[in-house]
Order: sequence, then structure tokens, then C-alpha cells
Amino acid sequence: MTFGSRWSRAAIAAFIAALLYLPGLGTPALWEPDEGRYGEIAREMIVSGDYITPRDNLVRYFEKPPLVYWAEAVSLHVFGANEFAVRLPAALSTVAEVAVTCVIGETMFGPAAGLMAAIVLALCPLVFVLARFAILDPALAFFLTAAMGAFYFAASADFEGWAGRNWMLIASALLALGTLAKGPVALILAGAIALVWILVEHRAGEIRRMPIVGCIAVYLAIASPWFLIAEMRNPGFLSFFFIHEHVQRFVSSQEHGWGPWFFIPIVLAGTWPWIFFTRAGLSAWREMPEPQRAATQSALRLLAIWFVVILVFFSIPRSKLGSYILPALPPIAIVSGLALSRLGAMGERAARLLGLFAVTNLVLEAIAIVVLVVIRGKIGFRLEFDGIMIASVVSTGAIVAWLFSLETPRRVGAFTAIAAAMVIVSWIGQRVRINAGTDTTYRVLASQVRGYSGCVLASYRHFEQSLPFYTGQREVLVEYWGELAPFAQSLDERAGFIGTEARLRQLWASERCVVMIANRKDLKDLFKILSPVPRMVGCEGKKVALYNREGATTPSGCAPIDTNSASVSLWSSQQTALGFTADGR
Repeated sequence: MTFGSRWSRAAIAAFIAALLYLPGLGTPALWEPDEGRYGEIAREMIVSGDYITPRDNLVRYFEKPPLVYWAEAVSLHVFGANEFAVRLPAALSTVAEVAVTCVIGETMFGPAAGLMAAIVLALCPLVFVLARFAILDPALAFFLTAAMGAFYFAASADFEGWAGRNWMLIASALLALGTLAKGPVALILAGAIALVWILVEHRAGEIRRMPIVGCIAVYLAIASPWFLIAEMRNPGFLSFFFIHEHVQRFVSSQEHGWGPWFFIPIVLAGTWPWIFFTRAGLSAWREMPEPQRAATQSALRLLAIWFVVILVFFSIPRSKLGSYILPALPPIAIVSGLALSRLGAMGERAARLLGLFAVTNLVLEAIAIVVLVVIRGKIGFRLEFDGIMIASVVSTGAIVAWLFSLETPRRVGAFTAIAAAMVIVSWIGQRVRINAGTDTTYRVLASQVRGYSGCVLASYRHFEQSLPFYTGQREVLVEYWGELAPFAQSLDERAGFIGTEARLRQLWASERCVVMIANRKDLKDLFKILSPVPRMVGCEGKKVALYNREGATTPSGCAPIDTNSASVSLWSSQQTALGFTADGR
């Protein structure tokens, strides 16, 4: 399983990842809120021609730096304003991360381990899912992974000579790009990992050999221009970005609040079944020839520190999202790839290991089936069926892998069986995303209201972030400020908000036509305060579109509103068939 040169193996890994991530990339609608937000910011950059100040719904938005927005804007220029273009930068970032993981794994443990590590990473469930979402974390994961690889290459050269110094400068450039993708967390994490490893390896004396001044110069030359120009155009930006968005959010934010245990199930589920083999990978050095042991142990310590530092760092604040842990997964993939590459050398122990693997997956399958049957009423039949299929496919792949090991150890056959199962799981997962997105996407609703482009587009007590992207219109937020509140300072920005019920009634009764998006649970209250009586012109999931003029046509699939009782039944037969309850859950 060597396939030519190192770079040809990296190209094979990238090609496999591209085959996984690119087909059907634009099929699902943009999910709320992140995909709609980031797609709209990129679209507004194109429309305004301003690539310095990000804007969402015509309001300045400084929570994140602009590199991914720039990449999405380029993609929109090339492919048009569609879902494929919005997601392409995340998918390509993950393809590149897979290729880099192949090179790092090969440098540490050999060609077979490197290629297997890349395929393992590409087929980790969390990596596959997030590679097909328009979010910032895949870009951060790529730049951080590449920077850690460059640092390891520099350390292998003892930080001396042309190679060692250049690899350190490359690492600095990659961390600068990571900062422009997600913020200073890229530099903080990489610096912490590198420092801890150097101290553990008793190599602190080598720090003086590093081109520290050159690294700082490269980092600042790439990362600082946008921050300085953004501050000049928007005074106070630097304080908000670094103090509010990073320091305060890290130490005190309650958004997405979870306990310190949060990432443990995320890592286990997000890397299963590959994480099962990490224990065997961590102990692989014991069976290596003496000359290889020291280098193998050193590399394994770096991977362990890489994973633990990221896990601990993101577990400290209460504000957590599952995507944060993405940069910690390459070490798991590399260690698992090492274990899988050595199945042929393990003899009978390979059969025992894969037998335990098969039994573990069968037990997990049984547990998953019981849980899915119990919660069937909440998730619907389709999601229950898909969940059972995923568990069954994984356990089947594990059994086939075990069968490959019974007579003679065949590492490629066993690995291929598991990988093939995970490819099937990835296809099923794409269907799960589409089915589960019925209540979190509004592409159909946007198409229904697009015919009212001359009217005011508003939303009641919420912000449907994808509607401006799909309609090309500002969405006036009624009695809701949300995450745009800190930035709406100018008169033009504040014109996108209606803060009181009285102003809403005034707009609704004015001569301007208005289309307002509302949750179904708010319709009873709205019918009491709005005059003229709202007409429904669209529906999707838990949202409906209301119109303040006569002559509106209710789209097929949307049941009419009973204005006498103000009881609303908008659930189409298709939505009911998906297993959702009448209150939208």
C-alpha cells in the first residue's frame, strides 16, 4: 500500500477525500444559522465591493475574521450564488487537511501508516459531516494541522540549517492564515502544543536555534494588515474582536453552555470506529526495532499532546460547539493509521484485536437499535431507519474485517472492509442531513417569497439567516436584535430593525407591501395585533410567510389559515410523513 512517491500518495489521499466531499455538495439547503450567515457575508462582499468590513444583512459583523468569507466570495464569483459555492471552501480545506495528514503520518511512521491515516481522517464521521458544511472550523483545522506538520519537520532537523529554519517560517505563515480564518486561537493552540512537547522532550535548549524574529515578522506581515485596516475603518473593532469575542467569550460566555465532559462523546462518536485502534497504535513502539523506538515514541508524544491540549483548551469555557474539536482529530487518525498499518505484523493478535472490534460494534449496534426504537416518536421513521442502517453497516464492516484476519493477517483486506463500510455510512449520513434539515432550512420558503421582491421582507422575533442570501433582500428584524446588536450603530444599519409592536403595526398598515416570516407558535398573537388580516404566501417547517395585501395565493402544501379560530395547521402531508409532530419538533 505504498503507491509511488510521497507526493503521489498525498495526491491519492486528496483525490479520495474529494470523491467523498464534492459530489452532491450543493444538494441540501443552507442550514440555519451558520451556513446562511457565512454565505450572505460573502455575497454582500461581492455586491458592495468592500472586502475589509464583513456585513451580514447590511450590518457590520466582526465576530470572525475574513479569510473564509474571501474564499467563499471567490467561489461565488466562479460558480454563482448557490449552496455548492458556499460550501466549496470548507470541502477543499478538508481535502487539503487529509493530504497533509498523509504526509505527516508517513514522515512519522512510514508510507502505509500515512496513507491509512489520511483515509481514516477522511472517513471520520465528524470530519465528513463538517467538510460539507459552510463553517470556519475546517479551514482552521487545515491550517493548524499543516502548521503542526511544518513544526515537526523543523524539529526533525533540530531547527537548524536551511530546512529547519524554513519549516518554522512556513509554520508561522500557516498560523497567520489560521488566524485570518478563525482568530488567534490558531496561534495559541499551536504555540501551546509545541512548547509542551519541547519541554517533555527535554529540548528547551533548542529554542534559541529557532528563527523567532523571522517567525514573528512572517506572522505579522500576513495576519496584521487586515486587522489594522479594519480598525482604521471601524474604530473600536480591535477591542471588540480580541476582548469581547475571545477573552470574555472564553472566560464568561454562557452561549452554547455545556460541562467539561461535552467533547468526550463528540470525539468518540465523531471518530468511531477508527478510535478503537488508538490504543494499539500508542503501544506500537514496543514491537519496533530499537533504532526506531525513540523516534516513534517522540512522534506519539507529540500526537498525544496535540490532542490533549486542544481537548482541554476547548473544554474550559462553557461555550462549546462540536465543531471546535475538529483540529484535534488528525492525531487520532494518525495513531489509528499506525495501528492498522501493522495488522500484518501482529500475527494472531490481529485476529483477537479485530474480533474484539467486531464484538464491540455488535454491542453498540444493539444499543443503538434499542435507543432509536424508543425515541422513534421524536425523530420520525426515516431518521430511525437511517440510524439503524448506519449501526448495521459499521458492525458488518467490523465482522468482515475480522474474517480477513482469521487465517493469515491481511491488513489491506481488513482495512478496506472497514473503510468501505464507512463510505456507505457517509452516503447514508448525507441522506440523514437532508431529512433532518426539514426544520432548519428555508430554501423553499425563500423561493415562495422571492416573487414579492418589491415588498419589505421582515421576520418576527427571529433571524432566518439564509433568507437574505436566497432572496437578495435585507431582512428587517422585528423585536429581535440577536448577534447583530453590537454592530448596528449607523442609521442605515438600524433601519433594519423594528423594536416595538407599535412600529410593526404601523408598517403592516402602511401603503408598503410587507412579507413577514413568523414561527407558527406566534401566529395567534400576530393575528390579534395585525390589521389588515395577514394572508399566508409561504410555509416551510415551523415558519410561515404572511402578507399584508389582498390577492395572495397560498402555495400548494400549505394548509390555509383559519382566521376565525386563529388555529393554524400548516403541516403538509409530506412533512407529516417525516415523523414531525404538530408543534414542529
